[in-house]
Amino acid sequence: MIATLAFALLLVSQVLQGIWLFRRSSREHVSPWISLAAGLLLAITVVQRSIAIRFFALTNLYESLLFLAMLAALAVFGLARLRLTADSKALPFAMNMLAIVFLALASSPLAPSAIRPPVPALQSGWLVLHVSFTFIGEIFFAVGLVTAILQLAARDEERRRRFDRLTYTSIAIGYPIFTAGALVFGAIWAENAWGRWWGWDPKETWALITWLTYTAYLHFRLVRKNTSKLMPMLVILGFLIAMFTFFGVNFLLKGLHSYA
Repeated sequence: MIATLAFALLLVSQVLQGIWLFRRSSREHVSPWISLAAGLLLAITVVQRSIAIRFFALTNLYESLLFLAMLAALAVFGLARLRLTADSKALPFAMNMLAIVFLALASSPLAPSAIRPPVPALQSGWLVLHVSFTFIGEIFFAVGLVTAILQLAARDEERRRRFDRLTYTSIAIGYPIFTAGALVFGAIWAENAWGRWWGWDPKETWALITWLTYTAYLHFRLVRKNTSKLMPMLVILGFLIAMFTFFGVNFLLKGLHSYA
């Protein structure tokens, strides 16, 4: 019921942001607080499930989607407080929509919500660090995705530069967090759970491809000072690969991460 209420609040926030898109006012003060309330309700749901399974609730697809929706909803509020929404009303609109999509998927048959204690391989603090840091990094990548699309769509050179800076900043923050979660903590957990640091499991392989894509972006953007259209396109590609790693690998490729 709490997650359902959070979903309803996100829908209300989405409507307000949709109205705001077509108005001339530079700021909209209500919807970020509604998204914050939704994010806090989802946090309560995560805590409740964690108590029920006696472990942090990040051990299956349903719990992962709840966590991602919570992060996306909180990001809407964070972007508003940092006043980054002044550059584009589409940024909070898209992030709030992402939270709605994650929650909708969580309520679908693809993500059974039954509460079950995690299998022994998942009962590790390294797993919590691995998954949580990976998802936090990916939320920054999601912000970069939106600003990269806006960067490609911008006709004014000054706006394009502003979106380029926002894209670069988002990826630069998310990259080390994702690296720590997906690669470093993931390797430590794999060694503890399966006795090896790396095994070319499909999810490991695609996580590496995701990391290499964002590494290429940062290399060309930071070292080569490249600001061509290739840069936002790399960011968009990176996020699509990240989502395939999260969703597609689970359903299309078999491996040790199948339970996730």
